[in-house]
Amino acid sequence: MPFPQVLVLGATGRIGTILRRFLPPAVPAARMLWQARREMPGPGWLSLDPLADGAALARAAEGCDAILCLAGVTPMRAEHAPARMADNVALARAAVQAAVQAAGQGGCARVLLASSAAVYGRAGGLLREDLPPAPVSDYGRAKAAMEADAAALGAREGVQVSCLRIGNVAGADAILGGWRPGFALDCFADGRTPRRSYVGPATLARVLTDLLAAPAPLPGVLNVAAPGLIGMGELLDAAGLDWTPRPAPPRRAARPCRSGRGCSTWPPPA
Repeated sequence: MPFPQVLVLGATGRIGTILRRFLPPAVPAARMLWQARREMPGPGWLSLDPLADGAALARAAEGCDAILCLAGVTPMRAEHAPARMADNVALARAAVQAAVQAAGQGGCARVLLASSAAVYGRAGGLLREDLPPAPVSDYGRAKAAMEADAAALGAREGVQVSCLRIGNVAGADAILGGWRPGFALDCFADGRTPRRSYVGPATLARVLTDLLAAPAPLPGVLNVAAPGLIGMGELLDAAGLDWTPRPAPPRRAARPCRSGRGCSTWPPPA
């Protein structure tokens, strides 16, 4: 079965850049159409604004089998414009609506949306996809609203929507990606630093393409993270980056974020 024709929205963002850089060799480059808001050099690029030009987005989706929506507003981008956080809902809706129109032409019946483990909020222990969202940040609330809106639209219009609750991506996170000289980390009484679910860039690219190529319908929600937890201090040590310990606030959890089925099932063994 040939690899599907895929439209990737938000291809110049952090995860989109990772996917382009680590695209598995078995995935034909010609099967990937990369969307950006600005003109990009080279083949395979499409320039359009998904929120301002829905008609162009729908035309781009007509020849595709799937849409991977990585476009969204992160906390860093929303620092100076908090109202833009609602664009997460609007961008996902635009992707699903484009798929609905393409499906009417015999194409695009699958949409994968980049969500976040932030929808779990402060929940601890093993986090399974059937755990009700309990976000505590504006970003987490926006992603939870995005999931609910897109799932309802997809169910109503007959388009399969899967929301990928992605854990911390090594290199695109606040630790490795945000490291600066003088970096400080919370340190608990037992000497440990906070532990989180992570996924490496090459593994994430493989997971995304495996999901796009999966023949069977996917679950509506999937956790995406590597098995187990990684200490933030261990991560910086492994990368050879200096950091300074500081006492953790009393209420901060040492082990708040461990994915459930997503850890054991996705990514599958190499």
